Amino acid sequence: MVPKAPYAEDATKSRGRKFPEPESRTRTPFARDRDRIIHSSAFRRLKEKTQVFVAHEGDHFRTRLTHSLEVAQIARSLATALGLDADLAETIALAHDLGHPPFGHAGEDELQIQMQPYGGFDHNVQTFRVVTKLERRYPQFEGLNLTWETLEGVIKHNGPVIDKLDRPSWSAIAEFDAQYDLRLGTWASAEAQVAALADDIAYNNHDVDDGVAAGLFQLSELRAVPLIGPHIDSALAEFPDTDPGILRLEAVRRMIGAMVDDVLAETRRRAEAGRIDSPEKVRVHEHALVAFSRPMAEDLSSLRLFLMERMYRHWRVNRTRSQARRILAEMFQLFMAEPDVLPSEWFGRVEGRDEPGRARVVCDYIAGMTDRYAIEEHRKLFHLDVLS
Repeated sequence: MVPKAPYAEDATKSRGRKFPEPESRTRTPFARDRDRIIHSSAFRRLKEKTQVFVAHEGDHFRTRLTHSLEVAQIARSLATALGLDADLAETIALAHDLGHPPFGHAGEDELQIQMQPYGGFDHNVQTFRVVTKLERRYPQFEGLNLTWETLEGVIKHNGPVIDKLDRPSWSAIAEFDAQYDLRLGTWASAEAQVAALADDIAYNNHDVDDGVAAGLFQLSELRAVPLIGPHIDSALAEFPDTDPGILRLEAVRRMIGAMVDDVLAETRRRAEAGRIDSPEKVRVHEHALVAFSRPMAEDLSSLRLFLMERMYRHWRVNRTRSQARRILAEMFQLFMAEPDVLPSEWFGRVEGRDEPGRARVVCDYIAGMTDRYAIEEHRKLFHLDVLS
């Protein structure tokens, strides 16, 4: 049993919720946050929102939901090994992608373009809006009324964000912070930082796995890439006659283990060097506490470069991105021009609003769609065969 770290968050000392509620008799505040996220509509929709591949391209590729579960598992393991609050780390990990639109980064890029005249779009801000406003499940308040620590982790798990508040796309964060101070100029908790690194570990490893499985590149081509190559070689040396698919999974498993071990060692080194002995010292430290070592970060950059060139810019992926962006652009422009074709609930939200307000509602509607729903909605709106 790893002893609790002195810089771990303490659920019994949580700063509470914006709207006070009686405490749960059976769960800590952070575990309660986790359960609210899991039961949210936005979380369920992640099952058909994609990372790189569109949902209909195959059943075996990662979706935002499976990715979030992988991130949560890694975050919980890291937090447990470091003596942190595993519930809080897991909660932030499960929430981190709730604001992503359909079609992965292609969808985000297109919504950024469409929303440019109306305040912009940022998936991190959208995630925050989902948990503080867009989820409507309780009679007392909008959103999920999560704890201060979870909200802090959702919006600044990658570091301080005070310098972003003058961006139009971050106006919702500035308005919320004015009412409920999240200390946007400091680092987030160690648990939130763990969730951020777990995200890096998960998506780089599963993109390697999915890229080989999709035939975008061969496992043999990865042997020259610093981070994954040595693990392919060691797995091949130990299991020379194994099936290539099993060899791929074994190499990825070893790479995950190496990245986890590196984060643990580097974080402990930084905590000792910085004499980090409280959650407050984590927040005011001059740099992130939870991090990769410099050699690991350099190797990870090499892997990302390989994936950018061989996967994210592959012609098959580019073709899907092009189709996805056209779908979202055409729907956005139609809903802006003819809001009465929106479903009744959403049309009710745009009535009486000015153009920027109408655009934000349309953006919220589209951002909440799954890949499959967006494809079907576009078909209904733009193809005459549905009228026959």
